Amino acid sequence: MSNLSYKQATQELEAILKAIENDDVDVDELTQKVQRSSELIKLCKQKLRTAEDAINQVFKDINCEDPQVE
Repeated sequence: MSNLSYKQATQELEAILKAIENDDVDVDELTQKVQRSSELIKLCKQKLRTAEDAINQVFKDINCEDPQVE
C-alpha cells in the first residue's frame, strides 16, 4: 500500500466515503471499508509528515546559509 500516492489515497478515501453516504455498502463490507479507510488515513498522515519534515529541512538549510536571516 505504501506505493500509493497521496492523491490516490485521498481519491480512494473519497470513493469509500461516497459509497457509505449513498448506502452502497452493505454491513458485511462496512468493516472492511472502515479498516481500509484507517490504513489510507495513516498513509496520508505519514506522507504529510514526510513532506513537512522535508520542507522544514529546506528552510533550516536556507537559514544556515545566511546567518542574517532569522
